[in-house]
Amino acid sequence: MSATPATTPAPAPRMGVGKWLREHAVLIIGVLVIAYMLIPIAVIFFFSFNNPAGRYNFTWVGFTLKHWENAFGIPELNDALWTSIKLALLATLVSTIVGTMMALALVRYEFFGRRAANFLIVIPMATPEIVMGSSLLSFFLILGSPALGFETLLIAHVMFCISFVVVVVRSRLIGFDRRLEEAAKDLGATPWETFRLVTLPLILPGVFGGAMLAFALSIDDFVISNFNSGTTVTFPLYIFGAFQRGVPVEVNCIAMILFGITVLAMGFTTWQQRRAERMASIRPEQEELPPAAVTEIAATY
Repeated sequence: MSATPATTPAPAPRMGVGKWLREHAVLIIGVLVIAYMLIPIAVIFFFSFNNPAGRYNFTWVGFTLKHWENAFGIPELNDALWTSIKLALLATLVSTIVGTMMALALVRYEFFGRRAANFLIVIPMATPEIVMGSSLLSFFLILGSPALGFETLLIAHVMFCISFVVVVVRSRLIGFDRRLEEAAKDLGATPWETFRLVTLPLILPGVFGGAMLAFALSIDDFVISNFNSGTTVTFPLYIFGAFQRGVPVEVNCIAMILFGITVLAMGFTTWQQRRAERMASIRPEQEELPPAAVTEIAATY
């Protein structure tokens, strides 16, 4: 009786380079795009530790921490930054409140001109900033505004921030489960209590995301602000004016501080959105809970 020789398994076929590139093309392109967007931020961070010999921070001279230690040591820069922060906070507050109410009206109610309103709300987003800035300047001059300044800047910023808030909040409302509100009403909640305890917490990630977008657009706006600022100097306007005589390295430090705060806020928004999605995904058939228990859960939101 002869023993049959053991057969060795055939080696797995090697994946060619071309096939691997085709299968991972989306991932590769995504990594390249993200790197392309982050390279300028990395350059700003890198040169915030530079010790330039002259007024211009374009050539690496040596490493130093003195600019980070004295990041807020230029009074004019601090005044411009504080003006931009106040302007962005007020514009964000007003545009978020008005934009959220507009989104609720556009999604949940039928009224004359609703389709036209949905179309017109996108126009400020698609209009070039130079056209919007010059149009607002003409508008203020026609109204006979005594002087351009912080008030005209606030009106201009609120105008172009509202559209972005409406679009973000409206996208959140479109996928909203109205049965949670009906459950709260069945438990005796008033319309205001239903909105405060059920609707608002579930759409809060969208509202917060729209507010963050409005704040980011307002604090770094230059074109529209340049037309309507008058003698008021914001942070972007200060950088533009300082560029002609040399941008201080402290500008890089403050820019990185603002970027870090933005990243933290985005992380918090993402966490809140995922938490709200988990709360909104509760169903009786998924959690094996009686309908009464689900209504009680909805009321506690």
